[in-house]
Amino acid sequence: SGMRWIFFVLFLLFYIVIMVGNLLIFLMVFSDPQLHTPMYFFLANLSFVDVCNSTTITPKMLADLLSEKKTISFAGCFLQMYFFIALATTECILFGLMAYDRYAAICRPLLYSLIMSRTVYLKMAAGAFAAGLLNSMVNTSYVSSLSFCGSNVIHHFFCDISPVLKLASQHSGFSQLVIFMLGVFALVIPLLLILVSYIRIISAILKIPSSVGRYKTFSTCASHLIVVTVHYSCASFIYLRPKTNYTSSQDTLISVSYTILTPLFNPMIYSLRNKEFKSALRRTIGQTFYPLS
Repeated sequence: SGMRWIFFVLFLLFYIVIMVGNLLIFLMVFSDPQLHTPMYFFLANLSFVDVCNSTTITPKMLADLLSEKKTISFAGCFLQMYFFIALATTECILFGLMAYDRYAAICRPLLYSLIMSRTVYLKMAAGAFAAGLLNSMVNTSYVSSLSFCGSNVIHHFFCDISPVLKLASQHSGFSQLVIFMLGVFALVIPLLLILVSYIRIISAILKIPSSVGRYKTFSTCASHLIVVTVHYSCASFIYLRPKTNYTSSQDTLISVSYTILTPLFNPMIYSLRNKEFKSALRRTIGQTFYPLS
C-alpha cells in the first residue's frame, strides 16, 4: 500500500540522517584536538551508541515494511533484544556521566582536571558499556529461558522485552518485576545522578552575580538537559509505569519517538547549540576541501 512506502521512505531518510549526523560527531571529536575533553568524549560515545542502536532496530523494520511476511527467528529476536537493552542502558548511564561532568566543571572548576582526568573518564565510559552488557545479559537470559508455546506474534516493530514477555506461557507478576527492575537499574539510577548533579549546578549558577555569567554557565548544560528530558520522559513511560492501562499502539508510538527521534535529534541539538562544535566543523570542512588555502 501507499502508506507503507511513505513510512519506508520516511524511516529510511531518518536512518540515513542518524548515521551521517552521529558518525560525523564521532569522527570530529576524535580528529579535532580542541574537542578532546570529557564532555565531547562522552558525546562521541553517545553518538556511537545511537548508531549501533539504530542499526539494531531500523534495517529490520525497513525490511518488514516492504515484506508481506514479517518474521524473525527465535535467536534473531533475542539477539536484537540483547543489543537493544545493552545499548539503551549504556546510553542512560552516559547521560548520567555527562551530568556529573557538567557538575564537576561548574561546581569544582579548580579540581576539574583532576576529577575528570583522562584515565577517569575512559574508565567511566568503559564502565557504562560493561554495565549495559551485564544488565542485558541478565534480562535476556531470563526471558529466553521461559517457555513460549502459545502465540508467536509480537505486537511491536522490534523485539523489546515487554512485547516478548507477553508471549511467554508462564507470564507472571515476577516477569513484570523483572521489567521494572531493569527500568530501575537502567533509568532511575542514572536519573538520580542527573538530578543530584543539576540541583548542585543550579544552586552554583544562582550564586553567580552577573546575569551574563549565569547565562553563559547554564548554556553549557542546556543541550544535555533538552536531550535527557526527551529521552527520559519517553523511556520512563514505557518501562516504569504500571502495566494495567496501556495499549500496544501507544507503546509503539512512544518507542518510535525514543528509538528513532532521540538519535536523530542528539547530533542536531548538540551541534547547533554549540560554538566549539561549529568552529570545529568549519575547521574540518576547511581542511578537507581547501587543504592548501
